[in-house]
Amino acid sequence: MPLSPHEVELFEDSRARLEAIAYRLLGSTSDAEDAVQDTFLRWQAADRERVETPGAWLTKVLTNLCLNQLTSARARRETYVGTWLPEPVLAGDRMLGPADTAEQRESVSMAVLTLMERLSARERVVYVLREAFGHSHGEIAEILEITEANCQQIYRRAKQHVAGDRTRAEVDGAAARKVVEEFLAAAVSGETERLVKLLTDDAMSAGDGGGKIPARAKPITGALAVARFLRGLFKPTNAKWDLVGGSPALYVDVVNGAPAVVVVVGDRVVGVMSLEVTSQGVAAVRIQVNPDKLERATRQWAVSEHGEPFLEAL
Repeated sequence: MPLSPHEVELFEDSRARLEAIAYRLLGSTSDAEDAVQDTFLRWQAADRERVETPGAWLTKVLTNLCLNQLTSARARRETYVGTWLPEPVLAGDRMLGPADTAEQRESVSMAVLTLMERLSARERVVYVLREAFGHSHGEIAEILEITEANCQQIYRRAKQHVAGDRTRAEVDGAAARKVVEEFLAAAVSGETERLVKLLTDDAMSAGDGGGKIPARAKPITGALAVARFLRGLFKPTNAKWDLVGGSPALYVDVVNGAPAVVVVVGDRVVGVMSLEVTSQGVAAVRIQVNPDKLERATRQWAVSEHGEPFLEAL
């Protein structure tokens, strides 16, 4: 039966929430969009008169589609070239979803999205639906067709896994942004000692080029090693800029709710350097340069306000 205008409206009213759930579950905006589109097709084919609560029905369908994708994604990532990192999402993108609470903001941060890769598919679903969207254990149990007690166990296990690697206290946004500006100034200066002072002792740097743009295959750990790597990364060379199509402009912006460096050539976002800023300093630098994972960021960049670049060219 064709969808009525009301039934189309019901789905469209849920689209942003469904996209936000799918992005947190999959770490990819394109995969999230595909999952939401598949949910729409199932809504179109369903016996909708028997659906008592459309929002809950759509959430369950989407969640199960994402569970299937998570299983296949794990297999794909075993053959992924280099380090896999989540796709960055710029401020203002509806894919980020709700950000009213600390838990909601944390659930979409690059740090937590990366940590959630360690969770089982069910753990990730329970964690996201509970932390970011406030679903009760009873609601989640119904979605996953498990007992409420089992859901609670899964949630405790997932939260322990995620919280176990996040013991540092966070700093406020203004202070974090200032640290990013100092970090960028130190990086382009080429002075290793300035960078080391801004990093935590156990700082980590990881890059995702997807086999299309050169990136270190394994993460770098330790403040001095990370500082030396970044010093070389920000040293201008013609060969380096040829890879991205020209000399870039560097902006300090907000990505996944946290300060970051956005690298732009012309009208294209060619890199996003997300900084995990804590009260002790910069704890992690995650660099996304895989062009496939920057397409949405480029589209968002074209229609957003982003001020003047911190640095026009290196």
